[in-house]
Amino acid sequence: MKRVDLTQMKEGEEGKVVELRGGYGFLKRLQVLGVKEGKIIKKISHQLFRGPVVIQTGNTQIALGFGMAKKIIVEVKEGD
Repeated sequence: MKRVDLTQMKEGEEGKVVELRGGYGFLKRLQVLGVKEGKIIKKISHQLFRGPVVIQTGNTQIALGFGMAKKIIVEVKEGD
């Protein structure tokens, strides 16, 4: 297993959230969106040049800004 931030994941790749690097407001916002440590998420798409990253958690798709995506650390399987 390797750890990467959301911007480094490939489209269609799944992983488990292992770390959220942000302050209180950042953590509360993600909690409301359903993103928390231990949650399995899937990267749906991303835009070039620091554009938004779209992820899926459960049945919900969420678009996150590039800066937020850099602060979400995910554990993915090696070689996927």
